[in-house]
Amino acid sequence: MNKLLPTFAAPPDGRLSAEMLSAFADDGVIVLREFVTVEACAALRQRALELVAAFDPAEVRSVFSTTRQEQLGDSYFIESGDKIRFFLENGAFNDAGELRQAKEHSLNKMGHAMHDLDPAFDRFSRTLKLANAAASLGFEDPVILQSMYIFKPPRIGGEVVCHQDSTYIYTEPESCIGFWFALEDATTENGCMYFIPGAHKSPLKKRNYRQANGTLVTETLDDTPWPEDQKVAAPAPAGSLVIFDGRAPHLSGPNLSDKSRHAYTLHVIDRRCHYPAENWLQRSDELPLRGFDA
Repeated sequence: MNKLLPTFAAPPDGRLSAEMLSAFADDGVIVLREFVTVEACAALRQRALELVAAFDPAEVRSVFSTTRQEQLGDSYFIESGDKIRFFLENGAFNDAGELRQAKEHSLNKMGHAMHDLDPAFDRFSRTLKLANAAASLGFEDPVILQSMYIFKPPRIGGEVVCHQDSTYIYTEPESCIGFWFALEDATTENGCMYFIPGAHKSPLKKRNYRQANGTLVTETLDDTPWPEDQKVAAPAPAGSLVIFDGRAPHLSGPNLSDKSRHAYTLHVIDRRCHYPAENWLQRSDELPLRGFDA
């Protein structure tokens, strides 16, 4: 019998119940159905497409791939912590250097500061309901470190290999938690996420950081293979919120279907924790980190 991830109807005020918190502690991930309305999802998708319309892929051809890792030496990516930037799929271009399909169906993601720089994303990211959920998880001084809009486009949406988000969003002590919103139905056909329940209790396996020359490197701390035979699919209807621990290993397959799988992710850390200067994501003093206050 296939194991299911702990799934609940979203609490009306966002405050997580004892049952939800127990499931999160056990599995490292919970799914909350109907956390946001489908209308709110549609509005954010529309705003994302407006931002995409103003992006010219001929000017910047920055590719994001978890399999090829080209972004580790890409200044356009490395300097995106306080900007809104666009990253194309590895398979976006044909042999002639032209996009294989429409621009909005060629992007891997947009990041990493829409929540602070765009009013529509700011409103979506900062609600009392979401603040209550974060408080329930034990944050004392939560701040939204980054936002990512994931396009997972039809036919070329790339695979995301198994990883832990605390590899990239590291604090001492670790405090990263991901809040992943399904803006469209995420299914096993269009590349939904998979998690390995309970594996968040295992060590942090890798650490990504800036070298002295400014490029990024990923150091292996523990080379024990992930038990991917224990992975469990996380299908999520539009409006769902998937909350997962920074050490929760997760992955997704390629999207070979004809339907996109748009999602929006916030990564939250506790400001009480030390955020190392060598972490890849940094921002200028002109754009300080903010919490959930509107």
